[in-house]
Amino acid sequence: TNVEDPSALSHLIAGALRIPTAEKQALLEEVDVARRLRRLSETLARELEVIQLGSRIQSEVQSEIDKGQREYYLREQLKAIQRELGEEDETQAEITELRGRIEAADLPEHARKAADRELARLERLPSAAAEYGVIRTYLDWMLDLPWNERTEDDLDMKHARKILDDDHYDLELIKDRILEYLAVRRLKPDSSGPILCFVGPPGVGKTSLGRSIARALGRNFERISVGGLRDEAEIRGHRRTYVGAMPGTIVRALRDAGSRNPLFMIDEIDKMGADFRGDPASAMLEVLDPSQNESFRDHYLDLDFDLSEIIFIATANMLDPVPPPLRDRMEVIQLSGYTVDEKLHIARRYLVPRQIRENGLKSSQASFSDAALKAIIEEYTREAGVRNLERQIGTVCRKLARVIAEGGSPKRTSVSAKRARELLGRRLAFSETRRRTSRPGVATGLAWTPVGGEVLFIEATAMTGSGGLTITGQLGDVMKESAQAALSLIRGEVEEMLPGLDADWFATHDIHLHVPAGAVPKDGPSAGVAMTVALMSLLSGRPVRNDVAMTGEITLTGQVLPVGGLKEKSLAAQRAGIKRVIAPDRNEGEILEIPEHERGELEFLYVSEVDEAIEAALEKRPRRGR
Repeated sequence: TNVEDPSALSHLIAGALRIPTAEKQALLEEVDVARRLRRLSETLARELEVIQLGSRIQSEVQSEIDKGQREYYLREQLKAIQRELGEEDETQAEITELRGRIEAADLPEHARKAADRELARLERLPSAAAEYGVIRTYLDWMLDLPWNERTEDDLDMKHARKILDDDHYDLELIKDRILEYLAVRRLKPDSSGPILCFVGPPGVGKTSLGRSIARALGRNFERISVGGLRDEAEIRGHRRTYVGAMPGTIVRALRDAGSRNPLFMIDEIDKMGADFRGDPASAMLEVLDPSQNESFRDHYLDLDFDLSEIIFIATANMLDPVPPPLRDRMEVIQLSGYTVDEKLHIARRYLVPRQIRENGLKSSQASFSDAALKAIIEEYTREAGVRNLERQIGTVCRKLARVIAEGGSPKRTSVSAKRARELLGRRLAFSETRRRTSRPGVATGLAWTPVGGEVLFIEATAMTGSGGLTITGQLGDVMKESAQAALSLIRGEVEEMLPGLDADWFATHDIHLHVPAGAVPKDGPSAGVAMTVALMSLLSGRPVRNDVAMTGEITLTGQVLPVGGLKEKSLAAQRAGIKRVIAPDRNEGEILEIPEHERGELEFLYVSEVDEAIEAALEKRPRRGR
């Protein structure tokens, strides 16, 4: 029924509205019906507006939902049609491909979690987003790594020995070390790879030896050159926050090797530097430490990778620049230079066939006699290794190739010593020992350098003066101190050493000590004996024997102390035609370790006092008095 009474109508409507209780109380308290109805009308208008707004919002939301559902439905239909036509969306195809690669990669658990997490992020990003390319590149790197791929080691020791012998002459110490590793692998298959460091002069075969070892073991080979490296990120990689970030050289080499147990040759480890970008040598500590490298973490990947199965072989010309902590993590194996006889074998077995082949000749067209090879070794090269020797053999082969190409005789040409000299021109290396030691005051010393041993001449002369000592030849502080110690030793014991010398001779004469070549920096204490002998030769007028060379540090009491690099020094003495080497008696053990065939015809005289060295080095009768 309709309500006719305005007061009752107002109460009925107000009671049905969802308005605050205080507002309802105000309507009840209003006695004037007209005023109550007017207030109720305002409340109704307000509520109606709220309802209309809510309805409009609901309508818009519903419209968006309908639109989204429609788009989703159409997109799914489009995908189905594209799949049928083989025209799948590129972005989706990429993600599908990555998912398939992740499934097939057999990643370890921690790497699989990281890959799934990054793939989920990739799916939520539009392909035009900058982060999309970063994640895609990251996943590519992760999936390209050999997480579980290995090569089987060839543990046949006879086969390994044959390969090492075929590729390199001598180097028995290194060959034995590799065979020892193979023996351990046969007895303990899960043993970690060795970390070796080959130290020796250039051209003795350090890098090529690493390749031969990999071939003998059946492992993949990767060479990493760290010479001149100054940025730590080159080893550990850059963090992904940087534009153009990429993994470090270790991870890149692993990707290239295609297995998790390759052989890594870290070349020129002694030439790494350091600057404001970090110290690569410190980053190498983790790589080369057997107790740490099983969980190597590259900054780019930010995942642990096990490097313990890798065989690391570092090469260096000298150990001094290598930081002690890094040196401590490597097993150092010294490689010395080659004797003339060894160079002859190497040239005959390896260098000549290679150069004949590389210069377009056939073995039936050219050959080298032993006399020719010996002439090239002694007259055109002066080195510890064989690089220059191969270069000179290559020069001869090129000249022979030119003769044949210009229509010369295609018959076999045997290169004799005379023919080699004609093709190579003037002699480049000379032995000056006899000429330079013919005058008193000149002694032959032996020095060690990063490129092998060298013969060093110590020259002394005297002139009227006031007792001064001049030292020239670009000598370092230690070598200058050796010269001063030699002079002080002689002056302190002049009555015993030189009984016929005037008492005031040193007060009225200046002494000049010179060590050629003047442009080459020299340092170290091992020239002490040679300096003392040169001064004694000058003062006594007795020349130094031209077939004797010497090395050793001296003290002010006349003792001879041991020095290093005896093998390299003895090889330098052989090259110079020296027959006798005077060495400290405490170095005898080191010299006995040099194989008999490498010592050749060298005679070693071991001395503990400088008097013994002087007596052995000087000729018996003076040629000229002082």
